[in-house]
Amino acid sequence: MISDPASNPVRVLIVDDSAVIRSLLKRTLSKDPRIEVVGTAINPYDAHDQIRAKNPDVLTLDIEMPKMDGLTFLNILMERHPLPTIVMSSISQKGSSQAMEALKLGAVDVLAKPSGSEQLSQLLGSLADRIVEAASAKVGNRERATVESNTHLDKVDWQAVDPDRLILLGASTGGTEALNHVIRQLPADCPPILVVQHIPAYFSKAFADRLNSTCDLEVREAVQGDQIEPGTVLIAPGDYHMILDIRGKSRKVRLTQTSPVCYQRPAVDVLFRSALPYAPHVVSGILTGMGRDGAEGLLRLREAGARTLGQDEASCVVYGMPKAAFELGACEQMKSLGSYAQHLLQLLQEQPRTRSRHAPC
Repeated sequence: MISDPASNPVRVLIVDDSAVIRSLLKRTLSKDPRIEVVGTAINPYDAHDQIRAKNPDVLTLDIEMPKMDGLTFLNILMERHPLPTIVMSSISQKGSSQAMEALKLGAVDVLAKPSGSEQLSQLLGSLADRIVEAASAKVGNRERATVESNTHLDKVDWQAVDPDRLILLGASTGGTEALNHVIRQLPADCPPILVVQHIPAYFSKAFADRLNSTCDLEVREAVQGDQIEPGTVLIAPGDYHMILDIRGKSRKVRLTQTSPVCYQRPAVDVLFRSALPYAPHVVSGILTGMGRDGAEGLLRLREAGARTLGQDEASCVVYGMPKAAFELGACEQMKSLGSYAQHLLQLLQEQPRTRSRHAPC
């Protein structure tokens, strides 16, 4: 936990080969009392020396650098000196693939490297908050989750399961890897899954494509009017809310760019609240992430008869979102990432449950 920022600011090292970006980031971040920029580095070799000398709490890391690329450096860093790292990647197909690889290697967040003044303004507006969030991340949890997820899942008699069942999942910091661990364990004949992951607009398709390559289910970035079908996973596109739209036997998603909720677009709460009329058919879960997005929506779903699940603190990279949901009484159960898929399948086979708002979780 981060203490009073005035007395114990987050120590940040900026790693980027661009002198302009290094200067701009340092000047902007230094204005925030929660942050102390302890240095800047032009390449990974310089960064290595400064990490040893200055012991930063968080790294911002450019992927494309001379002498050694950012991904190679990140891989070495996570093996030898795990450190919360925010990666900056270009907005391109190559950059998106590199961003997903960075998250796989252990980066806690990815940001689109600005290519214009508007994007630069957006980046600078959110970077300080993301750095403070990253400082509380447990970067060692991904390796443990990989080992835990190699568990046997009980087979499901789908003929005995409500054919209208639907899974809704929400996540943020650490969520790309958590969702990968969960979804790749689920069978190809699983009910439809809708996912909101806080991720930049330019990287959500790469995230969906990566999941699709590792899972038995069909995973894709949602488009307007997408049909919700068994065996499919729809990922909310970055910068768009995703809404469940059910009319009779027609089940679709709608995408909207209405105002951010909990400072997020897509927001987990928007998806969860849109499912309230359908709640008795819903199994909904919240995974690792910073903030409170999804907590209120999950509570409303539980009150309306949905089955609900949270990720436990020990297996979270950041316990913020699951903790907020737990403290509201929104979660029936809190389970480790390794057993999360199994418990989703169990809840799918159980009956809806209603509860009092003030009943203990």
